[in-house]
Amino acid sequence: MIVADTSALVSLATADTLSMVIDEFDVHCPTLVIEELESTAAYEDSHGTAASAVLDLMSQLTVHEVDTPSVESSRIDAGEAHCLGLCAVIDADFLITDDLRALPELQRLTDAHVALSPIVLRALVKRNCLTNDEARTKVEQLAATRDWLGRPIYRRSMSLFDPK
Repeated sequence: MIVADTSALVSLATADTLSMVIDEFDVHCPTLVIEELESTAAYEDSHGTAASAVLDLMSQLTVHEVDTPSVESSRIDAGEAHCLGLCAVIDADFLITDDLRALPELQRLTDAHVALSPIVLRALVKRNCLTNDEARTKVEQLAATRDWLGRPIYRRSMSLFDPK
C-alpha cells in the first residue's frame, strides 16, 4: 500500500505515469491532499494541469478522512502530517513525497518507507511496465517541469536509474 502526498501525485501526473502507478499499486491519500490538489488545479500552469489530471483519476484512488494530526513542524506541512496519520491507520508500506527536506523527519515518525516519487518509477521498471530508459526520460520530463534540474532531488532521483 502506498500513501502519496500532493507533491508526489503532481509529479507522477507530470511524468504521465500516474494512471500506470494506480493500475499497479494500491494508492491512498487523505482528503486534505485532495483539497490541496483542488487548490493547485486552479492555477493555469503545469502544476495546475497536473493537479487536474490527478483529480480526473481520483475515483481510482482510495481517499480517507484523517483526524487532524498533531504532527506539524517547520519541515512537515499539513498534507504530509495527514499522510503520516493515514500511514498509521492503514499500515502503509510506503509514504511517497517529493519534499526532500522533510524526508528524514517523516521517516522518524512512521514505520512506512518514506521515498521520493521516482522510486515508484523504479518499481515500475522492476515490474517491466517501463524500461529503465523510459523511466529516466519520465524523470527528466518531471524535473524540467517541476524545476528540479540541478537540484539535490534531481540528482537523487536520477541515481535510481544509473546502471548498477
